[in-house]
Amino acid sequence: MTRELVLGNARVVLADAIIDGWVATRDGVIVDLGCGVPPHMSIDLDGDLLIAGLIELHTDHLEPHLKPRPKVHWPETSAIMAFDAQIAASGITTVFDCIRAGRDVDYAPQAHELVSVISSLSRAREKNLLRADHRLHLRCELTADGVLTEAEAAITGHRVDLISLMDHTPGARQFTSLDAWRTYYGGKSGLPPDQLDRLIADKCAMHERNYARHRQLLVALARQRGIVLASHDDTTPEHVEESLADKVSIAEFPTSLEAARLSHEAGIDVLMGAPNVVRGGSHSGNVAAETLARAGYLDILSSDYVPASLLLGAFELARRIEGYGLPRALRSVTANPARAAGLTDRGLIAEGKRADLVRVRVVEGLPIVREVYREGRRVI
Repeated sequence: MTRELVLGNARVVLADAIIDGWVATRDGVIVDLGCGVPPHMSIDLDGDLLIAGLIELHTDHLEPHLKPRPKVHWPETSAIMAFDAQIAASGITTVFDCIRAGRDVDYAPQAHELVSVISSLSRAREKNLLRADHRLHLRCELTADGVLTEAEAAITGHRVDLISLMDHTPGARQFTSLDAWRTYYGGKSGLPPDQLDRLIADKCAMHERNYARHRQLLVALARQRGIVLASHDDTTPEHVEESLADKVSIAEFPTSLEAARLSHEAGIDVLMGAPNVVRGGSHSGNVAAETLARAGYLDILSSDYVPASLLLGAFELARRIEGYGLPRALRSVTANPARAAGLTDRGLIAEGKRADLVRVRVVEGLPIVREVYREGRRVI
């Protein structure tokens, strides 16, 4: 049977403008839109904003659902369903779930754990249990001894849509300041200063042993499988040159204005954290997302560790930066991530695009998600 949905009396946010009008969908696709009164019976949105569904490329927020406390492993399907509900309630209709491969200080995955979580996500998707469209983002800690085994286990028999190349070596990239590294990882791990110092030495040795070889092999694997590549925490011109040589599409969280500028000018989409925008800066003391937006180097926002920050971060850019405008700000969480990930069927309110739509009411400056539609079906 044909499924039709018409949403009217809305402030519809298009790619470059906002119109007072309506949007009509059929069988999950936008088929018509216009100003004024819709030509058919419609759902009255009472003057609220209607925006394209948000697209999240990098969220770590599944991990705390799976492991809500140290040594607590929550049932996977239950954790996934709770995570999915929070994602959808934040206005996110397409989400790239981050799964880590390679041991870091605060997380030590095993190959069987990765496969189990990915399999649970696949089953939930196949059974049509999920509100959002879930895709897989494999975060690879390049210096970790086991990263290749774990990445290959994740990719074998499963669809991976995005791979990010990470390096959290103390004194490099995100943590050029060892004091910042000690503060961050000391708080996460609870290790005393002497053990943190030993860990710094171990991780630096791992970088020398593994980084170059693991990066080369993982880049080759991504190319073989047609997987989109992202760099992580690029800081120097040399980092950007390495990303260009590896044909990286997305620069996640560059830590310096120079790295962001060089990436953006080279056609690599620059992604920054929406919590960085909301908080007014980086928790690690690196370049602020708002600084990059003002300079014209910010392409994509990611909710990172707070799903609700994605919509709020876009609205904050529009509010704080004179002349930026809401349509441009919202492209950083809709059209731009869609383009970077190769998703040509979504990210805009336009004829022929997926009917992924979000009704938003602004209350005292705060955007509130009121309804969410995925392919024309209401999920929130």
